Amino acid sequence: MTDRYCVFGNPIAHSKSPFIHTAFARETQQRLDYTTWLAPVGGFAEAWKAFTAEGGRGANVTVPFKGDAFALCDTLSKRAQRAEAVNTLILGGNGKVYGDTTDGVGLVRDLHYHGVPLTGKRILLLGAGGAVRGVIEPLLAEKPRELVIANRTLAKAERLAHDFSDLGTLSAAGFNDVTGAFDVVINGTSASLAGELPPLPAGIFSTNAWAYDMMYAAEPTVFSAWAAAQGAQAIDGLGMLVEQAAESFFLWRNVRPDTASVRKKLRKRL
Repeated sequence: MTDRYCVFGNPIAHSKSPFIHTAFARETQQRLDYTTWLAPVGGFAEAWKAFTAEGGRGANVTVPFKGDAFALCDTLSKRAQRAEAVNTLILGGNGKVYGDTTDGVGLVRDLHYHGVPLTGKRILLLGAGGAVRGVIEPLLAEKPRELVIANRTLAKAERLAHDFSDLGTLSAAGFNDVTGAFDVVINGTSASLAGELPPLPAGIFSTNAWAYDMMYAAEPTVFSAWAAAQGAQAIDGLGMLVEQAAESFFLWRNVRPDTASVRKKLRKRL
């Protein structure tokens, strides 16, 4: 019997997750079927119930349902509790729902894949939404010298800095108040989707700095192009997508797929 998995979202037709997980299954010789599932806004719990009634064993969750998935779970991983969001659901044999988040792991593994140094470095993290909240703990686990969270609304960045203050050295700033040069700048805002840039001051990149955009596209994002023009080495978030998927796959199947070949195949498909 083939096990069923899906990714919930709205919209969802654009998702690359079916391609990624089907490739993982083929590589690891796992029998599973992975599809997209368009859940109605306000109806996530009902969609999950319908999916599991049809034999679904687990799912990924993307916008705008990560908070809904968090509320749905009977048991949460420690990292999901910190992130206050869930992107991976597992239906246990007892009917209980386990929730985890793999976004932060995906980001850090992609940074390691590209050889980006984090330990002892000064890191600037842009944005204060759910995408950013989910990556703070894994970034602080890398022991940076300092992590600065910058956001248009300072109060939101300050809340995140307060919530994670026990894990490392971090602070908050408004975009216009960012000072000093950073070794790694990570864009966790959705500005790239609209072809826009966060309003940052000049001179934020140190020598040999890295710039990472959690978004990705066939061509360099506006943020990546802007960073490269200032001498930073720019990376987009395609690898993060693959790595967080690999962690979800491991949670479901207890098999860790190799991501290198899937990265290359997915890049060619863009």
